[in-house]
Amino acid sequence: MAAGRLIIKTEFLPTKYRGYMLPLSQVFWLAGSLLIIGLASVVIPTIGWRWLIRIASIPGIILIMAFKFIPESARFNVSTGNTRAALATLNHIARMNRSVMPEGKLVEPVLGKRGRFADLLDAKYLRTTLQIWVIWLGISFAYYGVILASAELLERDLVCGSKADSEVVVTGGDSGESQSPCYCHMFAPSDYRTMIISTIGEIALNPLNILGINFLGRRLSLSITMGCTALFFLLLNTCTSSAGLIGFLFMLRALVAANFNTIYIYTAEVYPTAMRALGMGTSGSLCRIGAMVAPFISQVLMSASVLGALCLFSSVCVVCAISAFTLPIETKGRALQQIK
Repeated sequence: MAAGRLIIKTEFLPTKYRGYMLPLSQVFWLAGSLLIIGLASVVIPTIGWRWLIRIASIPGIILIMAFKFIPESARFNVSTGNTRAALATLNHIARMNRSVMPEGKLVEPVLGKRGRFADLLDAKYLRTTLQIWVIWLGISFAYYGVILASAELLERDLVCGSKADSEVVVTGGDSGESQSPCYCHMFAPSDYRTMIISTIGEIALNPLNILGINFLGRRLSLSITMGCTALFFLLLNTCTSSAGLIGFLFMLRALVAANFNTIYIYTAEVYPTAMRALGMGTSGSLCRIGAMVAPFISQVLMSASVLGALCLFSSVCVVCAISAFTLPIETKGRALQQIK
């Protein structure tokens, strides 16, 4: 869903505005994140987490009904030969802006084959595709890793490797032979406040992220933020105060959000129209793999070794930083490609 809306925005926005407008959409992601944290602080202590899931699903249901009002990309319609639908969309946009369509007509390009998975692995895009997949997987791994690690650090008080005072021993079976530590205590109000403050970090670096994307370029900007993400993962293991922990989490959330902003823009710009949705879709699949692996590291491995888990997150970010720096194509100021 996120990839689809980004592709549509990319294809509607002029080249000079893409690097500014696309990162600003992060504000709405932030609003949703803050809303769910605030909702959780009220719902979970009173009627339970199941009701939180039910309430949180309501906006998604409403959004399904709203899809019919989202216009199809005129660029996509032209690329598939449907110039009538493209003209209808452009005329509608002109009326909304109280303007008129310029003189002339839409010229239908020579139609080629629709984008196929094999096109992503064609010699022209092979290296770009493989490096983008590595970056997407790593960014997602780091993003969900820091979110889950935040909860773990708050629950277990593992900033300096110490066990939480609230550790509870759970006895399994009637014999009582198997025992395991349980840390599933309820968040205190201060924990929710920490989550809110760290989440606000997702918008904190947006101005710098926009400047970096537009002046340093997509590749260099992404490699810098990924390198900083690796550094701050390691800093989480330092003995610090509660304010220090909040500061580190704040910066990590800011950096991982900046990483997502940049790779979203780069992936949408680097592929031609016929392959754009396919490129974003396959990248999104790698993103989901990273999200699935993250809990095993931030919750399971972190139980055994905090430093080991943080070093793994940091190492993945370093690999992504190198991959971003060595991407073969820079898309800053580059018009969207129409044909392969």
